[in-house]
Amino acid sequence: MITKALTLDLEKLYSITKSCAKQMIAKGIFQWNENYPSKEILQKDIELQQIWKLEEKGTIIGIIVLTEIEDKEYQDVKWLTRNNNNLYIHRLAIKPEYQRKGYAQKLMNFAENYALQNNYNSIRLDTFSKNKRNQKFYKKRNYKKLGNIYFCNQSEFPFYCYEKVLNKKG
Repeated sequence: MITKALTLDLEKLYSITKSCAKQMIAKGIFQWNENYPSKEILQKDIELQQIWKLEEKGTIIGIIVLTEIEDKEYQDVKWLTRNNNNLYIHRLAIKPEYQRKGYAQKLMNFAENYALQNNYNSIRLDTFSKNKRNQKFYKKRNYKKLGNIYFCNQSEFPFYCYEKVLNKKG
């Protein structure tokens, strides 16, 4: 079941992102670290009602942020659609012990259906240039790789921006 996360979920959400960061770092993927995503960022996601949780048998096993807010780092990207009515995905995470079981697909299906139902022109996201698994995941879902952006607090390496056009009028 996918529902909006609540303040009482904060510790569990933070635990998921920390365990994912630890797992990625162990694999040499320095996408997330001790600074990102912070508990404060997740709290703000909850307050803005833009973070969703995936639960199975009462356990939160994954999260995804769906927002209309464009990060300042995205401003110079040559997007495929105009900068209005776009949905941005951030912080997609599945607890490590639940990975490779289709849960990320389930959250992405939810996000894409949400975007279609709410008439967004496109979905935009980024993923770390050293995370080959994520790049393959988004390419398989027909996201187009566009420009590079940098998050200095996370890595010296770029993050690749992707977009999937949903509404041809965009």
